[in-house]
Amino acid sequence: MKIALIGACLLLLTQFSFAQSAVPANPRSEPSLLVSAAPSRVLSPSTAIRQLMADQATAWNKGDIDEFMKGYWNNDSLMFIGHSGITYGYQQTLDNYKKTYSNADQMGKLFFTLLKVKRLSPDYYFVIGKWLLKRKTGDIGGIYTLLFRKIDGQWRIVCDHTS
Repeated sequence: MKIALIGACLLLLTQFSFAQSAVPANPRSEPSLLVSAAPSRVLSPSTAIRQLMADQATAWNKGDIDEFMKGYWNNDSLMFIGHSGITYGYQQTLDNYKKTYSNADQMGKLFFTLLKVKRLSPDYYFVIGKWLLKRKTGDIGGIYTLLFRKIDGQWRIVCDHTS
């Protein structure tokens, strides 16, 4: 299963053109991913994914890593690829976030800029974007690619490559 997920992520990274015009991140305002939807309204997959990411930014900005992680697949096959290599599993990913961002100064305020939300199939979406952490200790940021999968009716990140 792990080899299949790695293969899927690598295949996706090579299949898409990234020639998109980006909306610049605005670090002076709240993330621009918020979607207002009536509770009874069924969201499109793209809108649901954007809402999930907005919810993640809100949780992060409140200092709640556990809530932030609800956007990820709670499974041992979750894959996170970062500067330290590949991490497998929800719990290990959560532990790494908590170790790296152990206080509010390290967490800062998170801002996402979506560059592309691409449907791959009814159950998979590929997302490319920029992230920015505004911090007292110095801002950091980079690019992310996410593979979303619809699991039990909910969109979840199954592969995250953040640099």
